Amino acid sequence: MTETPYFTEGQPGNSRWLVTCDHASNHVPGFVNGGDLGLPAADMARHIAYDPGAWGVSTALARLLDAPAIGANFSRLVIDPNRGEDDPTLLMRLYDGTLIPANRHADEAEREARLAACYRPYHRALADLARAQGPDVVIVAVHSFTPQLRGRPPRPWQIGILYPEAERLSPEVIRGLVAPGDLTVGDNEPYTGYLPGDAIDTHATREGRLNTLIELRNDLIATEAQQQAWAERLAPVLTEALARVEARA
Repeated sequence: MTETPYFTEGQPGNSRWLVTCDHASNHVPGFVNGGDLGLPAADMARHIAYDPGAWGVSTALARLLDAPAIGANFSRLVIDPNRGEDDPTLLMRLYDGTLIPANRHADEAEREARLAACYRPYHRALADLARAQGPDVVIVAVHSFTPQLRGRPPRPWQIGILYPEAERLSPEVIRGLVAPGDLTVGDNEPYTGYLPGDAIDTHATREGRLNTLIELRNDLIATEAQQQAWAERLAPVLTEALARVEARA
């Protein structure tokens, strides 16, 4: 991957949808400790560094929705684009039991450099894409989660839908996912659906835009075929959920 802080696929304006992937990449830019956080390759391939499989689902889903997709081209361990700038977990020094050597002594100047080079350009590009989609843009954020954190019990969900309390689209997405009866769907699981200053809060909730955040268990989207299959399952669920919301408007 290049040193650009984000990558996009598809053109804006063809539909209302915008697909985002905050943790698309485990890339470490060269200006950050020579492009090395001091972790072995096995750790950089884990969920602590990015959301495995999420970008593949994002691009496949965007094609099916005739929508653009945007993904952050830097590891969440460089700086987390799904956190507010004042969030204490913006620059992680310890994640799921793993120390991040290049972050242990990162000072305010290092934090600011990463914000300026990675975080802010990504969010500017995301904001521009959302505006290009028009005033009724619908944002779908795609993430993945690990089947089990260290020292914790296995997670039972194949997919989770996260949303703040007043969001109207996500409950309809959950309704569509549970209807066939073959999935264990997390309703604001495995995490809470609202974190002040996160990407959805910044670009959707505060702007009054319909949105949903999808969390897929990463062992279920490990291959291109699995990513495509999930995108094909999600696309009609999303479009039907939006139609139900708007029928009640």
